[in-house]
Amino acid sequence: MDALYKATAVSKGGRDGKVTVLDSPLEFEMLKPLELDGKESNSANPEQLFAAGYSACFGSALRHVINLKKLDILTPTVEVTIGISKNKLGGFFLSAEIVSIFSDIDQNLAETLVKEAHQVCPYSKATRGNIDVELIAKVM
Repeated sequence: MDALYKATAVSKGGRDGKVTVLDSPLEFEMLKPLELDGKESNSANPEQLFAAGYSACFGSALRHVINLKKLDILTPTVEVTIGISKNKLGGFFLSAEIVSIFSDIDQNLAETLVKEAHQVCPYSKATRGNIDVELIAKVM
């Protein structure tokens, strides 16, 4: 299948290096966080970038589901937290917590929308069965 869009990022030096996203203004230094034996810095790391992409994608998936249902509600705010942990063998694995924050709708409807968005979101599809994902719908 032909991709509708492709993005290419190039890294040199891994977690302690430089990343350039081709055909974009994004170019930045990467450093491991303190929790992974890194240095204190304001540099980006892969988990932050994954969280940013996942939150934007999940927000779009929610908007898609809301539009399909012809609901007149605002697109919720989406907060994604990506965790990295060690397993018993000393390797690493990721986890995700997705919090969707709605205003002025029923809690059951919010939970339904989040579950449906999780089924259509490309990031959710790519990670399904590979990482633990916790879905949370909050109504404020």
